[in-house]
Amino acid sequence: MKRASRKAGFRSSRKRVPGTFDALLRLLYGERRGGVRNRWNLGETMNIATVVQTTLLAVLLLGTATASAADVRGSADHPLLPRYQDAEIVRYEQHAFASHALLKAPARTHGGLQKNLSSTLPLEGRLTRISYRAPAERATLEVFRNIEQALQAAGFKPLFECAAEACGGRNFNLAASGGELYSLFGDYPQEQRYVASRLQRAEGDVYASVYVVFNKSGGGPNRHRAMVQLDVVELKPMEQRMVVLDAGDLQRKLDQEGRVAIYGILFDTGKDSMRSDSAAQLQQIAALLKRQPRLKVLVVGHTDAQGSMEHNRDLSTRRAQSIATALTTQHGIDRARLTPIGIGMAAPVASNRSEAGRAQNRRVELVDIATSSQAR
Repeated sequence: MKRASRKAGFRSSRKRVPGTFDALLRLLYGERRGGVRNRWNLGETMNIATVVQTTLLAVLLLGTATASAADVRGSADHPLLPRYQDAEIVRYEQHAFASHALLKAPARTHGGLQKNLSSTLPLEGRLTRISYRAPAERATLEVFRNIEQALQAAGFKPLFECAAEACGGRNFNLAASGGELYSLFGDYPQEQRYVASRLQRAEGDVYASVYVVFNKSGGGPNRHRAMVQLDVVELKPMEQRMVVLDAGDLQRKLDQEGRVAIYGILFDTGKDSMRSDSAAQLQQIAALLKRQPRLKVLVVGHTDAQGSMEHNRDLSTRRAQSIATALTTQHGIDRARLTPIGIGMAAPVASNRSEAGRAQNRRVELVDIATSSQAR
């Protein structure tokens, strides 16, 4: 870098709009016509400040629009982190609340992210995923070190960092570039570099990961370019929109359909212990069972499709068991009336391709198992 202001590789990429500066000079000093310079009259002079401010604002806005013209439509840099100088956004997604597995250790097992979940930190919150194409003739290390400095300047502290084979070679590359990212990052492990960092804030911690590879053989504009994947998760509680079903609502659903889906019992990601805000729904389930002393139910745990089949089946079973245990120990319900089972991702009620769908699939169901001889 030639100038100190460009040391970190980040700068505003606003460009001079041709003719704007000349027009501004004419506004300030008048325009020469036929050898005679026109001067402002008194009223015009009083408005010079307004004209100057408006013109300068136009320059800034036009410059910004020019700099982002190559970005995919609707994309933007994350407010906490600037982009590398002259990089372009080629892929962008943002979710108000989503789950994300942050790589926190080398990935040693072949088969992608799902085979390396023990190397991840499960997170939930506002998720932003941005894929950048760095400018030509910029090495992976140069791009990575610049972004790493930007993370440090923003207050992020590194949790895990690796390069090339130390990350796990191709196994790490496949874990970090699954799904739609494969065409941009997949099978380029030779110069890969990665860092996962955390920013601690009173309003909620922020996790950011940066993954950089060099696209050696891909076609089109990505060929021979460093490619950057930035993932940012801002931890925050999910906006709670699920209404607690009272005992009467539960009864009507069981009478009509034989089962009822419950969304008011909540667990933290990967955990089988209920959160404290599940108490209200648990109390209503207990009220139903006390109101109907002959009612026996299956307590069925369901998950979304994040993670392996075995993991989700085990997790959903443990969650169903924890609900049955709480109903027995906290509310005095006979354990023989509760049969906990977990079926993981096997019975979705919505598509797992969206966060909204996955939220619907993460649920508990009560299923009436009374026989005809057990009329209530």
